[in-house]
Amino acid sequence: MFLLTPAKDDATCPNPFPPSRTRGRRSLRRLIPVLGVGNLAVYAFYLGIGAVLLPLQVQGLTPGDEEAAVANLGLVSGVAAVFGTVFNPIGGALSDRTRSRWGRRNPWILGGAVAGLLLVLALGFADSLLMIALGWCLAQGAMNLHQAAVTAVIPDRVPHERRGTAAAAMGIAVAAAGVLGTGVATLFTGALPFGYIVLGGLVVAVAVVLTTTTHDPRGDELPPVAAGGRVGPLAALGRFLSALSHRDFTLVFVGRALLFFGYFLVLGFQLYILDYFVEMPEGLAPAAGVTVLSLVTAAATVVTTAVGGPLSDRLDRRRLFALVCGVVSAGAMLIPFFLPTWTGMLVFAVVNGSAFGCFMAVDTALATLVLPSGADAARDMGVLNIAAAGPQVIAPFIASTIILHLGGYGSLFLVGSAVGLLGALAIVFVRGVR
Repeated sequence: MFLLTPAKDDATCPNPFPPSRTRGRRSLRRLIPVLGVGNLAVYAFYLGIGAVLLPLQVQGLTPGDEEAAVANLGLVSGVAAVFGTVFNPIGGALSDRTRSRWGRRNPWILGGAVAGLLLVLALGFADSLLMIALGWCLAQGAMNLHQAAVTAVIPDRVPHERRGTAAAAMGIAVAAAGVLGTGVATLFTGALPFGYIVLGGLVVAVAVVLTTTTHDPRGDELPPVAAGGRVGPLAALGRFLSALSHRDFTLVFVGRALLFFGYFLVLGFQLYILDYFVEMPEGLAPAAGVTVLSLVTAAATVVTTAVGGPLSDRLDRRRLFALVCGVVSAGAMLIPFFLPTWTGMLVFAVVNGSAFGCFMAVDTALATLVLPSGADAARDMGVLNIAAAGPQVIAPFIASTIILHLGGYGSLFLVGSAVGLLGALAIVFVRGVR
């Protein structure tokens, strides 16, 4: 059992990089936009594949059979998310310990992106549920190695007083990613393999830009990795998850996990919600509807995130921002329940996009401020990212069960709202950050 204690003050968690490399205004002006584009590519990959390409590919295995499609998508998405959950903190820990002539994070940023492209290339031609599941599992694993290293760049190189701004840039990128990812995917509904290739190739292209235009300290610029003796598997696991012994870190972890769980209950089945639950306008296909909702969500998210992130920096009130945005996001889940129409989905996209997008931006800044150790930032951010990836493991299984046996798509929104509200309330008890 872990003993919960407050997270260490920043004085005990020094940034391991020289200030001249991490704090310069010029380098930040270049780094923050590039990080935003990096996040854009990653989430366009996830959302384009997860919301459009993968559901269509799975649906194509059993044409006309809604129950089989729902069950199969839940199985594939859930099992694949296990790989993402496991590989994210592992990738973070590996990059924390990397000391190479190419940098600490760069080998994993570029290597994970290239591996992800090769794997989705194979996934696009899979013609059985087993091969689809295997391909998406491995692609999730590779992309989480990449994402763990990208995420660690904020605690590595961005000072505390600018992290809300950096997180806002990444949050805006997530909103734009919904439009880009689903828009690209919709262009290739009749040629799925090309959609996979384009989305995977985008990640590789941006990884090249990130690794060649920003400075990742080389091995000789970093402190040596602390030597440690051999430990048993339980002790190694305890060390790996040691950040969860800190109270504030654990509360942020729980809050994020519950909010993301409520969100992914709905997101993973959005195509089927439009196909089977909502009466669509004449001439608007469900796949195109997903793109429209992504565009509306993006527009709402960009506005609130662009204001919320920097404002949380200026007011130094990350916890309050995260709490309010989380509560509003949970409440937005009730809109389609009471108004199961295309109009209701559009209103849901506006409200949920505004609130959840701003929450993600501020929550990322909040998360970096409760890290117990600067030296293990990527590992601990990877552990924290389990709170985002873990719900993707559970949500598809539970969502498919709710749809098929516990009241259908309407009940899905009710459960998502209740769970999300609990997650928002967990933020109230964080003490070390305002």
